[in-house]
Amino acid sequence: MRHGFAGGIELFIEDGAYTNLAAAVSILVTLSLLFAVASGIWSMSRSGDVQVAADATALAGANVVSSYHTTATVLDAAVLSMGLAGLCVTGVGLVGLLIPGVNAFAGQTIDAGIRMLNARNSLAVSASRGLKTLESALPFLIAANGTRTCAAQSGDAVSYTGTALAVPRTSASEFPALEGDEVSTSEIEDTAGELDAAADELVEAQEKTAQAKEAAWLADCGREGRNMQERAARLSGLSAAQNPDYASSLTWDPNVALDRTRAYYRWRVENDVPEGSSVEAAADSAARRAFYAFAAEEFASAAVIETDTGVTVSVPLLPRNTSEARTTALYTDALWPTTQEDAGRTLHYGMECPGAQGASGGMAALEDIDAGRTRECSVCKFSIGDVGKVPAASTSIDNGYEYHLREFTLALDEYEACREHEIELEQRARGASEDAGDAFDAALDALAARRPRIAPPGRYGAVAVVVSSEAQVPGELSTTFAARPDSGVRGAISAAALAPDAATDESNVLASFFSSLSSRTDGAGAVGLIDDVMGLWGKVLIAYGDMSEGLSELMDDLLGGLTSFGMGPLATWLSDRVDGAVRALGFEPVDLSSLKPVLTDSSNVLAHADVPALSNAQELLRSLPIGSTDPADVLQAIGYETEEQMLDATITIAEIPLPGGTTIPLTIRVRDVLGVVGGGGSG
Repeated sequence: MRHGFAGGIELFIEDGAYTNLAAAVSILVTLSLLFAVASGIWSMSRSGDVQVAADATALAGANVVSSYHTTATVLDAAVLSMGLAGLCVTGVGLVGLLIPGVNAFAGQTIDAGIRMLNARNSLAVSASRGLKTLESALPFLIAANGTRTCAAQSGDAVSYTGTALAVPRTSASEFPALEGDEVSTSEIEDTAGELDAAADELVEAQEKTAQAKEAAWLADCGREGRNMQERAARLSGLSAAQNPDYASSLTWDPNVALDRTRAYYRWRVENDVPEGSSVEAAADSAARRAFYAFAAEEFASAAVIETDTGVTVSVPLLPRNTSEARTTALYTDALWPTTQEDAGRTLHYGMECPGAQGASGGMAALEDIDAGRTRECSVCKFSIGDVGKVPAASTSIDNGYEYHLREFTLALDEYEACREHEIELEQRARGASEDAGDAFDAALDALAARRPRIAPPGRYGAVAVVVSSEAQVPGELSTTFAARPDSGVRGAISAAALAPDAATDESNVLASFFSSLSSRTDGAGAVGLIDDVMGLWGKVLIAYGDMSEGLSELMDDLLGGLTSFGMGPLATWLSDRVDGAVRALGFEPVDLSSLKPVLTDSSNVLAHADVPALSNAQELLRSLPIGSTDPADVLQAIGYETEEQMLDATITIAEIPLPGGTTIPLTIRVRDVLGVVGGGGSG
């Protein structure tokens, strides 16, 4: 044995070198290994190519869902922003109804807002219908895009057959607009009409109140020439602080005139002196002091008190002649001294009267003379006529303080009546404002709540199934050194899902979308209190990503612009309510990142499948009709049915109504979506 083995070795080895036989065997072994490795590489390359084709097919299918998602996002942004813009415009109009000088344009503003809300409703219906139609075709479109992409991977040596399947196949989207669940404008229109009527009546009442107040101001210090302020300055020694002047009734308060009057009569009582040495002059001075003291007492508690619920005017109307003086304390109060004269008890203007010779008879009233209880002094002849002629003279002509005081008092009475009526109408307008605010809140809540839920077929991804045809083995690999490589059918499965693309700013998509719309219109221009309705919609649209913050800033700008017109308490209240309602919406920021297809483990996607056929991947691969490029045939062969086959269809995604009455249809041709091999089209 050992001798035989040694003899065998000698066939290959001899002293100092290898034999020819050893060299020949080595060469044969090397060639066999080389061709075996080449055949293996070629076979593995064929398997890898099938997987690459499957990956591309899955990405192409998921790309259709990505395009649909972008379309749905843009349309949701358009619908929401148009509705919110309409409500913003409407809210500004409602507040404007309560602002004099602005309310003439407020109705146009409300009408523009209502038109935008109605346009939003129309857009919501058309967009929902278009998206629902497109969703029904998505499984087929996903498959068609996948099939075409798969076929595009074919070459001269091998062809690929396959498709992409939506997971799940069914839609879970909700489109409230298609169920008639729209944002109602009827309540806003009704309450706006009531508020408009109430506001018109209120404005008319406010104008009358302002006129009455201005009349009182004119009598006090507003009239050029003679007035209460000017007369007080001429007829008394009041200081400027006691006798102020006001340039406008807007800054003037009726109590200014009352303070002036109190100071004026106190000064006249304290400083009046007879205008001569005669008894008549002394009696006239006594009559004046009596009238001034009476007036000072009458005005001591005079006041004009205004609150939100009413106005109280307690200002006396001084007597203007003897007849009216008889109805006052000047006639009935015991203000005058008497003496016991020979002819009886006699009334005098004062004890300094020359006719007062007898003992004091106490105090008496001027009515006592007419009643016969006392006598009129034969020297001073003092009576109610002397007191009555004091206001008679100063009230009848404009050089008297009482002339202007009486005008002021009568105007103040008119002011009280007008202001009371105005407050009554304010309460009515407040009620109408609350109703309008409630309608605004309801529309705003409905707009925020009645948004579509987008959950299309393929929302969890797309699964690709691909097989290759038999390939022609290269002649170089057909040798006696190695077995012929396997050239049979190969298959592969892949899956793709959608993932956010943080590097993409989809607000640019919204900006481009709005820019394209604007370029097709002549611009809406100014409507009522809004400078640019179309531009307003654009601002809300671009703010879609962070609607809460963007909308709050926009409302601050719009309502802040009304403050320059001088908002009253009621307009301010409604403005705060509208602004508060908008701020309270609390929209969560929307992720505007584009969704891009990415490869994933097929089990992650298949876990959400709703088609039994997808449970057996091997069976799917065997069912594929090798060489077919018709997606319908491929789907039918594997038992994956779709509702719509619309390669030649044109779908109207939405009809966008624009301010100004024009409508722009957004359409899509399915062949355009599938025209770019590899899934590059946009849905």
